[in-house]
Amino acid sequence: MQTSSIPLGQTVPPRPRPHQPFWPKRLPERISVPATSLWDNLDTSARRYPDKAAVVFFGQALSYAQLRDQAQQLAGRLHALGVQKGDRVLLNMQNCPQLVIAHFAILRANAVVVPVNPMNQAEELKHYIADPQAKVAITTSDLAPELARASDALAAGQGLSHLLVTHFTDTFDASAALGAAFPAAWADWLLPRHASIMHNAVASSLWGNGTSENVTLMVVPMFHITGMVSLMHASIYCGATLIMMPRWDRELAGHLTARWKVTHWTNIPTMVIDLMGSPNFERFDLSSLVYIGGGGAAMPQAVAQRLWERLGLRYVEGYGMTETAAPSHSNPPDAPKQQCLGIPFMSVDARVLDPDTLQELPTGEQGEIVVSGPQVFQGYWRQPAATEAVFVTLDGKHFVRTGDLGHVDEDGYFFLTDRLKRMINASGFKVWPAEVEALLFRHPAVQEACIIASQDSYRGESVKAVVVLRPSHQDQLSEQELIAWCRDNMAVYKVPRTVQFVDALPKSGAGKVMWRQLQEAQTKA
Repeated sequence: MQTSSIPLGQTVPPRPRPHQPFWPKRLPERISVPATSLWDNLDTSARRYPDKAAVVFFGQALSYAQLRDQAQQLAGRLHALGVQKGDRVLLNMQNCPQLVIAHFAILRANAVVVPVNPMNQAEELKHYIADPQAKVAITTSDLAPELARASDALAAGQGLSHLLVTHFTDTFDASAALGAAFPAAWADWLLPRHASIMHNAVASSLWGNGTSENVTLMVVPMFHITGMVSLMHASIYCGATLIMMPRWDRELAGHLTARWKVTHWTNIPTMVIDLMGSPNFERFDLSSLVYIGGGGAAMPQAVAQRLWERLGLRYVEGYGMTETAAPSHSNPPDAPKQQCLGIPFMSVDARVLDPDTLQELPTGEQGEIVVSGPQVFQGYWRQPAATEAVFVTLDGKHFVRTGDLGHVDEDGYFFLTDRLKRMINASGFKVWPAEVEALLFRHPAVQEACIIASQDSYRGESVKAVVVLRPSHQDQLSEQELIAWCRDNMAVYKVPRTVQFVDALPKSGAGKVMWRQLQEAQTKA
């Protein structure tokens, strides 16, 4: 890693901040984060607003006091099962009140939440059990069989010891609520500190004019860092109300927004595109919305313009990573630019470096975006080499390398232009080609496979598989049959939308598959 030293007695001169004129006048550039835990946010809001709706799910409200009490009861159950400080607990659910209850219960037990995509299949779930050495998982009845199969397939001692299962309908009957089934035993442990997530929970709340009167449509998944931090934790911090959807449904989203007078909606652009494509769009009363924004993909200019004409709202785009606890950049709601990552978020120093020399580049030149701030993670779990490789030190500060290429304009706004890392962004979900390829190789007919991205006007990017069949299976497997097999063996967002059978994959002299050549050919097609 390259470092930059500062002579003794000298200080780093203030860096020019070209985005300063566009910084929201109502906000400080840096914030003092509470030195308390994320659990304390819920406990405080429950004391302040005990009878206020924290979560609304299919018309059933769960108050802040109920949310806190049920999380406490579940934390007691985790303690009784042997969960101790620092233990990893799997949380595998669609968006539902039990996810929020379980998330805060794990925090209250001084353990660590391992959020898992509920679309994952058993083969994928084995990694999420074995790598964090999790012994306890919390899930819903529809997902429990896959978790059980994954656990049973692991070597002795590596699987789960306990699987706590709830039903979606449990929240519709107060007498059957998740917490009611668990003993109230509780040990008053030392509370943990959650500085990185706490920062972005507070900052996201401030950035979006968060108050206890906010009504937030919660449709982005809470296993994802954006849903977890920028929505769930930010809303709990300020005592807002979450109107929860388990999955995206445009008609339901329009109905819920009108019914509950939703004020804030963070999403991915494909959701907005889908909602605006509804035959009922003009009839939905969306007048209560005061903020709409998101990320994961660029918002098409034509859609953003229609949104402005229909609602008088500018779509506020942002950017972040799991490694930065969600937002590291966001457009000022007062002065957003379209198809733009925005300016560095509160307390953030972001720069553009030459990815080879790690020298900072001037305005307008493309390089790798790097980020430093209190919300940046400390490192990868049990991967010291990967941790060392992802950090660089400049001016005495640690920056995380995002792997994304971009540039800064003369106003200090950041723009994304390409990716250093080989990754596909399908409607905001990150798809790692090597993972999909590894799963494809399990099919008996597949000899070789290369995963690339195909452009998709709706999803941004889709997954395409370029496949070489074994000689014994030539002409015996169709593209649709392979896609159907993929649907049974991997999460749906990873499933290739298209399959191309070829006689051979292009390879370098060293025998490596030249995936970039295939990707460039696909881009030109």
